Amino acid sequence: MPSFTPTQMAFNKRVKIKTILEQDLIGQELTLMGWVRTKRSNKNVSFIALNDGSIITNYQVVADPNVIAEDILKKCSTGACLKITGRVEASQGAGQQSELIASQIEILGESDPEKYPLQPKKHSLEFLREIAHLRMRTNTFGAVFRVRHALAYAVHTYFNTKGFFYIHTPIITASDAEGAGETFKVTTLNLSNPPKTEDGKIDYSQDFFERETNLTVSGQLEGELAAMALAEVYTFGPTFRAENSNTTRHLAEFWMIEPEMAFYDAEDNQNLAEDFLKYIIRYALEHCAEDLTFLDQRAAEEEQSKPTEQRAELGLLEKLKFVIENDFVRLTYTEAIDILRNSNHNKKKKFSYLIEEWGTDLQSEHERYLVEKHFKKPVILTDYPKGIKAFYMRQNEDGKTVAAMDILFPGIGEIVGGSQREERLDKLSQRMEEMHIPTEELSWYLDTRRFGATPHAGFGLGFERMVLFVTGMGNIRDVIAFPRTPGNAEF
Repeated sequence: MPSFTPTQMAFNKRVKIKTILEQDLIGQELTLMGWVRTKRSNKNVSFIALNDGSIITNYQVVADPNVIAEDILKKCSTGACLKITGRVEASQGAGQQSELIASQIEILGESDPEKYPLQPKKHSLEFLREIAHLRMRTNTFGAVFRVRHALAYAVHTYFNTKGFFYIHTPIITASDAEGAGETFKVTTLNLSNPPKTEDGKIDYSQDFFERETNLTVSGQLEGELAAMALAEVYTFGPTFRAENSNTTRHLAEFWMIEPEMAFYDAEDNQNLAEDFLKYIIRYALEHCAEDLTFLDQRAAEEEQSKPTEQRAELGLLEKLKFVIENDFVRLTYTEAIDILRNSNHNKKKKFSYLIEEWGTDLQSEHERYLVEKHFKKPVILTDYPKGIKAFYMRQNEDGKTVAAMDILFPGIGEIVGGSQREERLDKLSQRMEEMHIPTEELSWYLDTRRFGATPHAGFGLGFERMVLFVTGMGNIRDVIAFPRTPGNAEF
């Protein structure tokens, strides 16, 4: 048997299909393990299309009924899991250079072909969401989750090479970083008969943490604490928002990437975010070529089903390459409002939310108009009105705006949100009082302004939105293995 590296061969001595397709192994004896996608047979031979998840391509196994027992071949039905040993030979048919001539087949797991939900045909994404525990066996979702893995790996690689430190921030917290109140409560109290205080409120002092707690909506505040010691840090973990949004862009549980950098100003923040986004997209293009080619073809088919005027101008691969090859457009919120207010789209009342005055919170339709119609490039919007942004953003000298930034992508809208943080204790305390955010409960956060404060900045990237953009999928529920949305917590 040839010598394989650990990535090419598992510890149980099986060889991955990806390895066979990438190397010349003609004449070698080896063992494959995987799941049957399809099987076609005649009285002389059976052809089994096997997939082991290492690559989108199936591998053909040829089984001679004179070599493999009939009862074994009958069990090699769609969905069954097999261990196959044989010799790699040059393929006699079109489609692949080699095939495995089976000398032995072991059934690792049987599958009832009549009941197996994934028949060899095209299934709707809606149907596949109902069987999310099986959908990763399809070509589409196998490709999506291999790309997701590559993007996650690229995130860590990028920050590691830049000298950032990975910080694990708490999932259970007593703070609401966004101040929106859309949190999932965490408690061990008996909800049918919770302890009460004298004034009739739930007595959280008797709870596990002896106070009211919730699942985190962001690791940012804790990330800032770490940045005040380690200078450049990032978090990458799950976050939770109890926002009752049944849209194609919202999840109740999702992953956030949040770098925080001491000694960075607003421009430094923008530069890092643009470089970071381009890096991870470039990484996916370089390391997921086959999966992205498949997803590009899939996206093209989806576009053909839309009315001509609604079709995207660029294919998936073209769009990804366009993003990494062009500078992002940078403009202020005020400049964006002028563009939107004076646009024909606004004048002809094609926006669901018309732009009439400065201070309006931009909707996804406005963000996508700027990116897809006006500039036709990714956009970095800066200097938003302080009234529509979070308390921790640094106030600009005009007294009206803050040093915020949002990065807008085609088809997605906002994909990154960030800001230079307010490092001035008096300004931050005043802003918290204006927004009725209790300073006593966040005294630990204010300590970073009391002791050795410095200008610093950071941003957050919703990982699922990034995966959505790179894979060309249309619904965010299709880029996370087990989506959590209102009314849906299965699997």
